[in-house]
Amino acid sequence: MEKTYLYSFAFLLSVSSLISCTSKKSATSEKTGLAYNRPENGGFQVNNKFKRGPGPGLVEIEGGVFVMSGSATDVPGQELKDYNHKRETTVSSFYMDETEVSNTNWLEYLNWIRKTDPTNYEYYYDELPDTLVWRRPLSYNEPYVDNYLRHPAYQDYPVVGVSWEQAQRYCVWRTNIVNESLLREQNYMTSYKDLNGTGNKKGNAAATAAKPTGPFNTDLYLNGQYDDKGTKAMKDFSPAATAANASGKGAKGGATRNVRLEDGIVKQPYRLPTEAEWEYAALGLIGNTNYENISNNKIYPWDGLGISSAKNKTRGLILANFKRTKGDYMGVGGTLNDKGSITVPVRSYVPNDFGLYNMAGNVNEWVADVYRSNTFADADALNPYRGNYYQNKKVADPLTGRLEKDAYNRPIMTAAVSGKKQTWAEKQAAAAKADTLKNSYADQRGFRDEENKLYGEITLVNNKSRVYKGGSWDDQALWLNPATRRFLQQDESTADIGFRCAMTMLGASEIHSVGKPQFKPKQQKPFNAKKK
Repeated sequence: MEKTYLYSFAFLLSVSSLISCTSKKSATSEKTGLAYNRPENGGFQVNNKFKRGPGPGLVEIEGGVFVMSGSATDVPGQELKDYNHKRETTVSSFYMDETEVSNTNWLEYLNWIRKTDPTNYEYYYDELPDTLVWRRPLSYNEPYVDNYLRHPAYQDYPVVGVSWEQAQRYCVWRTNIVNESLLREQNYMTSYKDLNGTGNKKGNAAATAAKPTGPFNTDLYLNGQYDDKGTKAMKDFSPAATAANASGKGAKGGATRNVRLEDGIVKQPYRLPTEAEWEYAALGLIGNTNYENISNNKIYPWDGLGISSAKNKTRGLILANFKRTKGDYMGVGGTLNDKGSITVPVRSYVPNDFGLYNMAGNVNEWVADVYRSNTFADADALNPYRGNYYQNKKVADPLTGRLEKDAYNRPIMTAAVSGKKQTWAEKQAAAAKADTLKNSYADQRGFRDEENKLYGEITLVNNKSRVYKGGSWDDQALWLNPATRRFLQQDESTADIGFRCAMTMLGASEIHSVGKPQFKPKQQKPFNAKKK
């Protein structure tokens, strides 16, 4: 069987860079003839050297078509609701964490909270995992209650006891810390060394002036609410900056500005993967595909019908961490099989064909979707997702566009007031009564639910029910199938649910283009090119 093999991370990064620049981009507008990035032409700036790449911890997942729930097997006694409605679905390319978020990763989050807001005990307490999830009335699990999160013996094990809501907040924090680190380490903002007084002494006065008044927030930074420009600050070619330079009032060496979204430097937000993304990534059918022909389907993230390795050196070893029978968690002493009575380190076993570890077993994983039994009978065929709740950032000053922020330096979100772009007059009228409007442009999670007036009150499923997938150390093999799905309330947690993050990939969907036939677009000729 011919397979598509994985490339090294460095090679993938270089390939993705080439993909983003497959055609030579001109520095001149083909529609107006004006050169970009020139102050005399109005200062319109275009990044012609954008290079795409994942954020820390992520690997690239090239999207494509697959049958949602297509890997489902007929298991006697298992209800149909445990699977989705089988449906052909397309998932756009995206990035996904190579591993589950570990205890060390979460302790880094807690340490940041303690360092940046040491007297806010409520904030720290709210982000503590519930270690009491290990307690069971007829089991002796107290050592896990005390040690699992913090003891170095478990530092590389997946964090558990984390609710869906906590996982969401971790994603927001990770986005901000990654973008701040990127901007400071590349000197688009004051470097960490100068900010902490350990760098160039000549730059410390400017660094002191640039000290933030609160935690860094990507949205506020992109909105221009940080006045912190490092030694590599972007040149500002706007008319106002040009006038300031001409009058001698601009920055030394020319006016500068903060990084903008158009520069392509900051990363997209980390988030929980959608259910469709998660299932697609878990299957890893790219390893069984050649010229759009899938050689054989899978029922697990690995090839074959079994749950143990068929290779000579590892023959018989279990390929994931799960419960083989109701009482067998790890095999017989002396020849332990899956090696773990509870969880195991996040880089255990063999990764799937996308390079992802433990997409079956170890811990179940939260995904973004609200649970409904027939979600994919209703959802769109492209990037299906049930969980949209559209919101806008609240504007504190309409004249400057400054965003209102909360006590944690995050933009305050309000319900979206329209499903389309409003006229200017409509926008001003809506702003006056924004606080009284309710979001009615969500994801139909209540579609047909309202026929039962007691829906959510006398049923286990409601608008806070979130999907988790993958099977765990405490599940038997049938739950290792990527098509299976269960739900839990978004503010609850267990000892067998963890999570990993994802990130949207912008631009071309194809990642691995080397050796594949490509159309070569005709290059744009300069506007003033002489005719031959």
